[in-house]
Amino acid sequence: MFPAAPHHSVRIMKQPKVMHFYLEPGLRESAEAGTHNFLGKVADVGRAAGMEIRFSGNSEEERASSDPRAEWAVMHMDPPPHDRAITVRRAYYYPFWSLERTNQRWDFDVARAEFSTVDISAKEAQRFVERWRRKWFTGWQAQTEGHVYVPLQGRLLQHRSFQTCSPLEMIEHVLRHDPMRPIIAALHPKEQYTDAEQQALEALVGKHARLSVVRGGIEGLLPGCDYVVTQNSAAGFAGYVWGKPLVLFGRIDFRHIAAEVSELGPGKAISMAQNMRPDYDAYLYWFLQIMAVNAGRPDAADKIATRLRSFGWPV
Repeated sequence: MFPAAPHHSVRIMKQPKVMHFYLEPGLRESAEAGTHNFLGKVADVGRAAGMEIRFSGNSEEERASSDPRAEWAVMHMDPPPHDRAITVRRAYYYPFWSLERTNQRWDFDVARAEFSTVDISAKEAQRFVERWRRKWFTGWQAQTEGHVYVPLQGRLLQHRSFQTCSPLEMIEHVLRHDPMRPIIAALHPKEQYTDAEQQALEALVGKHARLSVVRGGIEGLLPGCDYVVTQNSAAGFAGYVWGKPLVLFGRIDFRHIAAEVSELGPGKAISMAQNMRPDYDAYLYWFLQIMAVNAGRPDAADKIATRLRSFGWPV
């Protein structure tokens, strides 16, 4: 009989759970140092679940190196490269954040959710909006009144996939369907516009005395406007905080109380906006306090953990 083999215990090494952040310079440094409030809370949720926390840059090469077999990845505004990755994005104003499976805001879960004022206290919503209006818009004062405010983004001559028409055609629709009001189109202060775009705008201004074009100036144009028209500029969301009706020519996540051209057509949407009075306070409370994560609240970490678990993360 052969002697029994000596007994050796076998230790099975488990692969560590990794939460890997891919962030642009500056943001990476603050997150790694633990000084970024929201990202710090996301990392703390991972640590509490026994995850190892790593940080990298967000170059295309670095993001492409993320391995779904080895880690759970967090991107900032960049497209998630695999099913175990999410993107985080500020929900327009600090300290509110979104955690999503896509970087396209019109495909965020909130965009498909149904808005309801049920269970939202009118007084609480009003206090909420008044507080943040004071904080976000200190010193803003109307410099012009009674106009249509048209905040522009880039690519004025292109009709992109998330738009119903090009931005220049959008301005033409406003001129056609609101024949009385002055229309102020505001170029984005950080965009570089081509000669062709500027010439097309100048030609349109030459044909319509009611149309003027400025660069920036939201702090003086938004508070006094009658309503806002845009593709999907964040200025439209800011308009809600000021109680301004919104016409959307593009797709976006804050669409619920806007007149959407994709559903109504330009004429009907512009006509409706002139008389729309949705419950702005309740909507902003729902969008920011309920659907997003308020990183300044004590329950932020719990809300982050719940959201990550809904994506299948082991937290």
